[in-house]
Amino acid sequence: MSVKRILEQEYGLKVLQLIPMEGYVSTNIKVETEDGIYVCKKYQDTRRTRDELRAEDRVLELLGNMDTCAFSRRICTKTGAPFTEDEGTLYRLLTFLEGQFLASVPHSPELLSDLGRTLGRMDTLLCSVSEVVLEAKEIDWDLRHTKRCLPLLRQIPNAPDRNLVAYFLLQFDDQISPISHRFKRSLIYGDANDWNVLTDGKLVSGIIDFGDMCHTWTVNEVAIGMTYAMMHKDRPLEYGQYVLEAYHREMPLTELECDSLYWLIAARLCISVCNSAAASGGKEGSSYITISEEGAWALLHQLLRINPMEAANTFRKACGFSRLHTASTAELLKNRKEHFGKNLSLSYADPIPMERAAFQYMYDTQGNTFLDAYNNIMLVGHCHPRVVEAGRKAMAKLNTNTRYLYQALEEYSTALLAKFPPKLNKIYFLNSGSEASDLAIRMAKYHTRKKKVAVLDSGYHGHTQAGMQISAYKYQKLGPDGKPWDTVELSLPKVFGSPWKDDGTAGQNYSREAIERIHETDGELAAFIAEPIVGCGGQVPLAKGYLNAVYPEIRAQGGVVISDEVQVGFGRLGEVFWGYELYDVVPDIVILGKPMGNGHPMGAVVTTDEIAESFGQGPEFFSSFGGNPVSCQIGLAVLEVVAEENRQEHARNTGEYLQSALNNLKIKYPVIGDVRGYGLFLGVELVSPEGQPLTTLASVLKNELRNQFVLVSTDGPFDNVLKIKPPLSFNQKNSDELVFKLDRIFGQNIVYF
Repeated sequence: MSVKRILEQEYGLKVLQLIPMEGYVSTNIKVETEDGIYVCKKYQDTRRTRDELRAEDRVLELLGNMDTCAFSRRICTKTGAPFTEDEGTLYRLLTFLEGQFLASVPHSPELLSDLGRTLGRMDTLLCSVSEVVLEAKEIDWDLRHTKRCLPLLRQIPNAPDRNLVAYFLLQFDDQISPISHRFKRSLIYGDANDWNVLTDGKLVSGIIDFGDMCHTWTVNEVAIGMTYAMMHKDRPLEYGQYVLEAYHREMPLTELECDSLYWLIAARLCISVCNSAAASGGKEGSSYITISEEGAWALLHQLLRINPMEAANTFRKACGFSRLHTASTAELLKNRKEHFGKNLSLSYADPIPMERAAFQYMYDTQGNTFLDAYNNIMLVGHCHPRVVEAGRKAMAKLNTNTRYLYQALEEYSTALLAKFPPKLNKIYFLNSGSEASDLAIRMAKYHTRKKKVAVLDSGYHGHTQAGMQISAYKYQKLGPDGKPWDTVELSLPKVFGSPWKDDGTAGQNYSREAIERIHETDGELAAFIAEPIVGCGGQVPLAKGYLNAVYPEIRAQGGVVISDEVQVGFGRLGEVFWGYELYDVVPDIVILGKPMGNGHPMGAVVTTDEIAESFGQGPEFFSSFGGNPVSCQIGLAVLEVVAEENRQEHARNTGEYLQSALNNLKIKYPVIGDVRGYGLFLGVELVSPEGQPLTTLASVLKNELRNQFVLVSTDGPFDNVLKIKPPLSFNQKNSDELVFKLDRIFGQNIVYF
């Protein structure tokens, strides 16, 4: 039977027009009649649906006692039945509420406060309701069941977006699941999105669609209402605060519930975008679920910029609770002074007490969010969910050493070695880049039976005894006698400040000098070690043609060549996966570390069959933790994320964009002598018109950027080079922020020009 005929026969209506409306659980139809406008809802006829609809009618009757807000009323059939059935379908008729949707009007503080007040008054009534069928009702949109959207993650086509949602789902598991048993529970409306709330433009006039009503954590009500109030706002916390403050006056929250709101709001957004992704694939053309998708994604990204502690304290203020207490910077500094040596350095004149981090952002204990343009160890971003989950699962299953056989070791070594040319096919796992440097030198000396090592001026290769002896950056600080006798120091082939251009001329001149020094050693060199871009030297790319000339000379006199990829490897340089590829050379040994485990301590040496064979003739090699199953799974996750999120290409594009913007600053401020590097490994050298290093200006810039919540560092022999080497989640918008703030600080410090 048609809908029109059912309405006429069962309800006695004279139907003028039927207009389809969007729905999720039910099919909704706007019914225009001679007597007025109604909404007809169609459901699959089941015993449970009948019981839920009867319970919903009782709830609507109760809420009808509120005189400040209207709710739909159920219209009975001519026989007094709450609904009618035809061919397995239930038909239910409700009054139609007039008004504007909250989504279509400006959100004034008065309007949002009234939303919070309305939701609080509803929950005050609902908390006394006991409806067994609703208490047993489970829906995927209930925040208690946030993890049910995990299978929908794969429906999100963009990998970085997918992993952003995965991050918040991971945090929900950490921040909400362990404490949720302490939340109050009651029946709640559960769907105060801006297309279910009606308004006269000033106050809330009606609430529609009770299909998501369920018995759950009471705090979910205000969390959902706040979510939609915060969408499309430049200051989302402020607008959420209006809803919360008014709700709390009607239905008080506990401090624990208040502190959970940031994560519950994120959970609602995650459920929304996951269901939108699934709907766009399986229900093409439907806008009911996807209508808020753009705003949900935007707010998720905004939440990432908001320190969770700032959110908690903002919401605490709205509820009249005191601020969260954290240890002061002074307390932490006192502890540090008591427990550590003074040569354990701190970044910035005003040290930062850090609390949390996510992707390219770090959060301090005071509620501030810092844009991280500095921590290259976190290659794919702080607390990347894929990496965190890989470590968790592995640690819960097996952690042992390489004296046993386990699949994780084989999977990771195979995946990592696939990134190298066939010649480099043996790998040794360790715990850090420093250990890897130490092992590489030991291997080189054992293989060649020689003792001397050629290094570059200002190079750094680790903090072990052997690493310090081949790190000019360190031993030079000990004075003229600091260089060990068996270290041969070569000039840093730096183009900027030299009389030559990087058209091969600089490389020829620097390599000519290097080759002379190599020949002076009379064949005693075991190895030559260099970073493809010398980080501690000031982010210095090697002059073109330099390695092409030096590598053959080292090999000709019996030595091996080592590329230290600890800082620049794994796609950071954009154009290439490994730094040595920039120069069209292949080393004999490669050193890996820092970003290898995205913050988990890992290192490795990759070498040839020949070197591995000779090294194997000596004492057993063993590392207690190198190559353990947990590390292998973490390392494999890093490789997968780099590929899945296309981070190498992202580094190239973002790096080119940022380098171009920095070069524009260079035109404006001549004290920027050089902007150099590749991908997201850049250096900005500051010099006076006479070419003298501007160390003080570099320090001012670093510390002023820190005061404006952007993190960079300084390095180089004179500490006059800004180091920019962020997590690869750093994007063009972040680049704009960095350059804008640099520009502003330069303008305020003209005295140094």
